[in-house]
Amino acid sequence: MTRATTVRAVLAAAVLLVSVFITLTMSPRLGLDLQGGTRMVLQAEDSATVEANRETTDRTLEVLRQRIDSLGVAEPVLTRSGEDRIIVELPDVQDPRQAAAVIGRTAQLSFHAVQGATPPGTEPESKPESETGSGRLTLPDEQGTQLDLGPARLSGAGVKDATASFEAQQAAGWTVKLDFHKDAGKDWTRLTGEAACHPAGDERRRVAIVLDEKVISSPQVDPSVGCQAGLPSGSTQITGSFSAKEARDLALLVKGGALPVPVEIVEQRTVGPTLGAAAIDASAQAALIGAAATALFITFVYRLFGALAAVALAAYGVISYAALVGLGVTLTLPGLAGFVLAIGMAVDANVLVFERAREECQDRPTRSLRSALTTGFQKAFSAVADSNITTLLAAGLLFFLGSGPVKGFGVTLAIGVVASMFSALVIARALTEIAAGSRFVSDYRGVNGIARPGSVRTWLTRKDPQLFRKPVRWLVVSTALVAVAVAGIVVRGIDLGVEFTGGRLVEYSTSRPVDVETARSTLADAGFGDAEVTTAGDGDISVRTGKLDNDGEHALREALATEGGETTKVRDELIGPSLGDELRRNALIALGVAVFVQLAYLAMRFRWTFAVASVVGMVHDVVIVVGAFAWLGRPVDGIFLAALLTVIGYSVNDSVVVFDRVRELWAGNRKTPLATIARRAVLQTVPRTVNTGMGALFILVALAVLGGDSLADFALALLIGIVVGTWSSVFTAVPGALVLERRTGAPPPVPGKASRRARAPRRDPLDNGARV
Repeated sequence: MTRATTVRAVLAAAVLLVSVFITLTMSPRLGLDLQGGTRMVLQAEDSATVEANRETTDRTLEVLRQRIDSLGVAEPVLTRSGEDRIIVELPDVQDPRQAAAVIGRTAQLSFHAVQGATPPGTEPESKPESETGSGRLTLPDEQGTQLDLGPARLSGAGVKDATASFEAQQAAGWTVKLDFHKDAGKDWTRLTGEAACHPAGDERRRVAIVLDEKVISSPQVDPSVGCQAGLPSGSTQITGSFSAKEARDLALLVKGGALPVPVEIVEQRTVGPTLGAAAIDASAQAALIGAAATALFITFVYRLFGALAAVALAAYGVISYAALVGLGVTLTLPGLAGFVLAIGMAVDANVLVFERAREECQDRPTRSLRSALTTGFQKAFSAVADSNITTLLAAGLLFFLGSGPVKGFGVTLAIGVVASMFSALVIARALTEIAAGSRFVSDYRGVNGIARPGSVRTWLTRKDPQLFRKPVRWLVVSTALVAVAVAGIVVRGIDLGVEFTGGRLVEYSTSRPVDVETARSTLADAGFGDAEVTTAGDGDISVRTGKLDNDGEHALREALATEGGETTKVRDELIGPSLGDELRRNALIALGVAVFVQLAYLAMRFRWTFAVASVVGMVHDVVIVVGAFAWLGRPVDGIFLAALLTVIGYSVNDSVVVFDRVRELWAGNRKTPLATIARRAVLQTVPRTVNTGMGALFILVALAVLGGDSLADFALALLIGIVVGTWSSVFTAVPGALVLERRTGAPPPVPGKASRRARAPRRDPLDNGARV
């Protein structure tokens, strides 16, 4: 065993030990869509400047944190998003009405002197503007009397503490006791002292306590209080025929403090704990079944080395999971799906290496197995690096341009890419190099799995199809596929999810079966005639409406319960129209940036003709996936966007592998026609494409079958994307590059480091003995 192999083995063992320790000692941080709860996105009113807006949002965040802590929610999460938004996550909160009522109120508390009053049912006397005074307002008190109030003399900021209590002895019922700060207490004494100068029973002897421009209490100053003496500065009580809940909520609002500005709930999501548990179970089953199928497949194809790659794949699962847990990444449903998907994609690097090693064994049958394997790792590194970088670019776009769970998917995908690189280039390499050093493995070619060509490579060698004699024909076929997809978009339209259109989507589970027509008729009778009612998984009812507040949702649920019996809310998504417009705009920006970034990277790494052809193939894949969803009537939402950006990464990944081989062959054979070079490159990389695609398909089929409705659309989009991406990398990108090269007449590439490392001349196993 060489020194390099020893270093890799020690490094792999160390990372695995740390990963196992983290896995056994730390628990994952689950998102609300996996553990159940409510997520709200609050938007503060705009301030004059960005700096002021940021400061206002920070103050609002602190006030909300105090309020939510007082609500007693276990492990709430509050974070600022951008300059004027706050994300609030409340685990286990299934009815967001109470939380929204407390969180969203501005709670602007103020104390006023009463200048006069008008009894209920009488028009208040109009006064000249000169007599109204600055800051005065007229508000009804708890009995409906119109109070003419002077400017605020004291604000809620002066309140030190607020507690709700029941005063049975004084027959006051539930009251709220206020304790003032020192300076505010003096203002309170002066205010009550001035009111005490008016005779008992006079309306001007009252002090009005106003919360959010509503008089909640306007008590008379006790007759025992003398003029200018005032009430003691320490504390006072607010009375107003409160119920226990009203008194506690008021105390909570006052104690938490006033929000600097009003806030609007622009997004609200509620997920039942049963849905989250079902998603976790389904993803776990899909991961186990898909990973087992993938491991069996690569073991069947690559024998012993395939089995060692399966061991490395298991190590990848442990390492990536430990990284997620150790970094404190919130694991969301899309993130969990991304973790499962990355298992299937993790075999790609191993397949690339093993296929290159097979070629080396075919070219020089007498060379040692270890030497062929080392050369395979060296020659595959360029394609492995480029293909993984393109996937990382897609993950970065998901993180920076996505929102909510989509960000979690981007983080999970990025961690999966890095972990898969370590698994393939360190763990799998150490295991295979140790095995290659065994004389038994080296001598028996049927055991090691790479010393003999695979069935796909043997078939291609025998048939030797002439693929690109007329490349335009393939482009016509691809154009026809795009035309069919565009027709679906035009004819059927795109069913944009609530995320992109705004509105509310609620899913209910009923104790008695309710068909769609009955549910639609029941809701129409209850005043929800514009609601769009469909069935969800397992007989659940899905209701989609436009603007609907929390009280409206409660009424909708009660109406549905008249037919369905006990009705439980499984999922609830509310998106404000402004946020829907923004998310739709960001989705288009994300796709545009993805195209530009991939084009720039490929142009830097390859020829511009290769880059343009790859991007054309990528756009071809995006249009076809969107068109397929249009024809199928499936929703296009944030999860679909995550799948689409992943398809972009996968599509470019495939094209990179092909063009990397074209670059290598063409640089060493500058006089050979490019069409011949492209044919050889495609035929040499087809085994890799087929084997890698099969590994991903096992996972995705498991997700589609076992993942339920929450993951079925995600898996379906990726299944279509992988099939179409495999096609486009060969029959769209390559013919496109040939047409561009023919029209531009650009010279062949100058040999670079990759081509200088290649051994030339050598026999091309797919060209019937031709020298390349």
